[in-house]
Amino acid sequence: MNWAVVPTCLPIVRRRCHACASQRLRASGKFRVNANHKILDVWLLALCTECGETAKLTVLERMTVRSVPPELLDRLHSNDPGLTAELLQDPAVQHRNRFVLDWDNAWRFDTGGSEHLDLDVIDVVVRNAARIPVRPTRLIAVGRGLSRGEVDRLIAEGKVVSAFRLSGKLSGDFTFTLKR
Repeated sequence: MNWAVVPTCLPIVRRRCHACASQRLRASGKFRVNANHKILDVWLLALCTECGETAKLTVLERMTVRSVPPELLDRLHSNDPGLTAELLQDPAVQHRNRFVLDWDNAWRFDTGGSEHLDLDVIDVVVRNAARIPVRPTRLIAVGRGLSRGEVDRLIAEGKVVSAFRLSGKLSGDFTFTLKR
């Protein structure tokens, strides 16, 4: 059985606005490419959710034009929304700009229906399309129609087993087996 965690929109950028005290920016999906002779600077523009002020998130800094792949330049010039999502999730961009992503209300959970629920042993693969940090116990509870307490009890009884740590949050793919 395959389940999926799928983004529905771009996440909120958690970083202080330079104009007000807000900690929430929304990526605009637009890039600013600045060329100074043969040197490029590229920023992803984000708007404060409170005051609307524009913030620049550094993507490339002082790069020679020849060192930037032409396909990347084309995507930057066309304000490719897929590139915006990729760059927001890039750990190097996050570290350079000192921000974290807030995925609240920006993803959905797809269980693909309720077939095979009557089997004694169910192997489930959970695919995380965008490295969204989620609690596996929450997904299992929603996917099986249980409370989180019931899921914790099933884990303690050995009826839900996984090679992955099911407590806390995971941002990658994981698998688990559910026994009746």
